[in-house]
Amino acid sequence: MKSRIPLIVAVLLAMVAVGYAGSRLAGSVSDPPPAAHASLAPALASYLGTFEPGAPPGYGAVASFGQMARRQPNIVGYYSGWTQPFNMAFAKTLQAHGVVPFVEIDPTATSINGIANGTYDDYLRSYADSVRNFRHAVVIGFGHEMNATWYPWGYTHVPAATFVGAWRHIVTLFRKEGAENVTWLWTLEADQPGTGPIASWWPGASYVTWVGIDGYYYRPTDSFASVFGTTITQVRTFTGKPVLLSETAVGPTAGQFVKIQDLFHGMAKYKTLGLVWFDKTQHGSVFHQDWRLADNVQAQISFRLGVRQELAPYHAIG
Repeated sequence: MKSRIPLIVAVLLAMVAVGYAGSRLAGSVSDPPPAAHASLAPALASYLGTFEPGAPPGYGAVASFGQMARRQPNIVGYYSGWTQPFNMAFAKTLQAHGVVPFVEIDPTATSINGIANGTYDDYLRSYADSVRNFRHAVVIGFGHEMNATWYPWGYTHVPAATFVGAWRHIVTLFRKEGAENVTWLWTLEADQPGTGPIASWWPGASYVTWVGIDGYYYRPTDSFASVFGTTITQVRTFTGKPVLLSETAVGPTAGQFVKIQDLFHGMAKYKTLGLVWFDKTQHGSVFHQDWRLADNVQAQISFRLGVRQELAPYHAIG
């Protein structure tokens, strides 16, 4: 009996040692990855972006836009449906070309109140972890044009306070996950009849990096002052955050050669960060025109002039 005690003690000690080593190993696995830190300079008239059909997943249309503009875009926007993961493959493709991904997360068919109270935290945490693991700058918007009536999360559909709660919850969760490489773009529809008071949706300066404004030239009477000026003036009453023209274009009905010049001139005059051109085809009304530049030589010439005359010299970002 006495001869077996040392053996039992030895076995117990070995078990403790293995357990300790296992706990150390488990602890190392559960330790969160280091936070990712990346930010974009708020340099005026420095950002040229585009939304392109087929991007993601491809880059060809983006490259063609850059050839047309005689300048490589440094932001590429796309819309991501709720529950879709962060598109890491496309982000890496963009980053390899020196381009920053700009994702507008679309919460269609989702409870905005549920987002605010944590119902979708598993999804958001997974998305945030992917963004953190990308480790380069990413621009993210959520629930764009919420001051307008045409989206289910917008004006007259969801109380502004509920939207604000969801926005703050998302930003807070990303930061807790270490995704400090996000430029948070709070995206408005340009003020027009039927839109709501934009200050109602303001989540607070600590939750927003840049302000985005979406607006289009539909008719010959449109000008930068009428499309964007009023909204920029309203924004300046409650925040000095940088402004990006986050989705814009000039329709053929507006007279593209002259009005594209007006767009670029206003972009610089009103001290904005730049613009993101919606290079897609729409049909059906004056509000859904063919916004592409590829088939209009005069529009291309005007766009190149605007790029050359009004945008600041190119600098690497991301």
